[in-house]
Amino acid sequence: MSSGMHIGRLELDSSLESPPQPAFIWNTSSFLHFSPKNEHSSYHLHLCSHNSPPNYHNPFSSHPKNLHRKVNKKPKLPPILGTVFGQLFYFNKLHDYFANFALKYPTFRLLAPDQSELYTTDARNIEHVLKTNFENYSKGEDNKEIVTDLFGEGIFAVDGGKWKQQRKLASFEFSTRVLREFSCTVFRNNAAKLVGVVSEFANGNEVFDVQNLLMRCTLDSIFKVGFGVELNCLEGSSEEGGEFIKAFDDSNALIYWRYVDPLWKLKRFLNVGCEAALRKNIKFINDFVLSLISKRREQLEKNQHCNEKEDILSRFLIESKKDSRMNDRYLMDIILNFMIAGKDTSANTLSWFFYMLCKNPRVQEKVVLEMEEIVRNGDRIEDYVEKITDEVLDKMHYLHAALSETLRLYPAVPLDGRVADTDDILPDGFKLNKGDGVYYISYAMGRMPYIWGDDAEDFKPERWIKITDFSNPNLLSNSLAGPRICLGKDFAYRQMKIVSIALLRFFVFKLADESRKVTYRTMFTLHIDGGLHLRAFPRTLS
Repeated sequence: MSSGMHIGRLELDSSLESPPQPAFIWNTSSFLHFSPKNEHSSYHLHLCSHNSPPNYHNPFSSHPKNLHRKVNKKPKLPPILGTVFGQLFYFNKLHDYFANFALKYPTFRLLAPDQSELYTTDARNIEHVLKTNFENYSKGEDNKEIVTDLFGEGIFAVDGGKWKQQRKLASFEFSTRVLREFSCTVFRNNAAKLVGVVSEFANGNEVFDVQNLLMRCTLDSIFKVGFGVELNCLEGSSEEGGEFIKAFDDSNALIYWRYVDPLWKLKRFLNVGCEAALRKNIKFINDFVLSLISKRREQLEKNQHCNEKEDILSRFLIESKKDSRMNDRYLMDIILNFMIAGKDTSANTLSWFFYMLCKNPRVQEKVVLEMEEIVRNGDRIEDYVEKITDEVLDKMHYLHAALSETLRLYPAVPLDGRVADTDDILPDGFKLNKGDGVYYISYAMGRMPYIWGDDAEDFKPERWIKITDFSNPNLLSNSLAGPRICLGKDFAYRQMKIVSIALLRFFVFKLADESRKVTYRTMFTLHIDGGLHLRAFPRTLS
């Protein structure tokens, strides 16, 4: 029996048989020539890992023959496993639906009436699209049309000049000492507040939704770091903050539904059904953020003598004085994109992390043992969090490994993609025509035996400790590479580590109901559907 915990993804195999649609697995080289039009690809946001997959298991040593495929003189198109309409039937299990296909076919294709969709778990293809041949791929016009209502012209929804401008500004901001020190202070303060909230539940032996608390905690952090505003959503003093979380998360899911709903444009035009709900949510989000921008602009006008601005919005507002195109609407789009990066990815990963710790008490205690050895003890939470310095975080190797292992199985963004701007041939020999979409399935990649070995479904942080070669491309779907490499990865890991250390110092966590099936909500980021309900018990350290 493996020492790791089996997560049991493949139990879904029997329930994920093809829905009512043509039952075929064809190779398109023997099929009528298929000329797709443009293809939508999902928006990109990644919480990144510092590490790469382990090289002690050769990622190409035990896998289907397709993964061995070399570039042929006469390239072929990948096997067709059905049509895109299957996504409608299995939308709530979408990532497992794709993972089951990927077990046998690392690269496959789904047919649609006017487009072609290629899906892959082959790391060589992903590196090719995101790094080696980056200039040949874009978001695609269909994708932009789908996501623009929520993400506007933010960094995750655009290409070209606007992407380069935001990338340049963001790259500079994330490299500054001021922002790094300011964000660490914010993360520590909010971690201390979170411990206080959980303490009330622990003292009353009450069940609580840790995902909801983590969402509130990270929202408070991103509002402070991003806007310079104390939202105080975590401690419940901001009703608007709670409404904002719900509106933002629901909009995230409703926008994602557009990818499989052929009638979404008609519904939007008629303002009915889910599109009516989406419009209402987006109006609330936009009004909320625009009011904050307006207030922050007024504050800066009154305090022009203060040269060192800590929050991101203040720095962008200063920059906007040099560029008339950076109006409040454009700034709102920029900040909302930063927000989903700072709130959703960290909170979701932490939620799955605590789920894994509850399913694996051995790992939970091993993380705590590392904390005892590295972090000086303290009984007051305010004093304790001050000891969680960058030097301490750099020494927490097992915690880092456990978070990385969580991201392997539950990636912040489970599915992402690009569109080919010109004809191309992928490293596995399969052909892409201009306008074809290529999706990389992060959720499936973390679960494939031909990448991770026979223990692919086991939660084993130890696999990350053994890494000696960080050049392996198999985690590119999590970390990206090339020009779009994640800027906020260090900030994300820093926040997750600080919150984890603070909570685990004071509490032992257990699932409120061991029999309850925990699964995801299908949206851009990997939320736990219905939340994660835990009990916390006071922890006594030796």
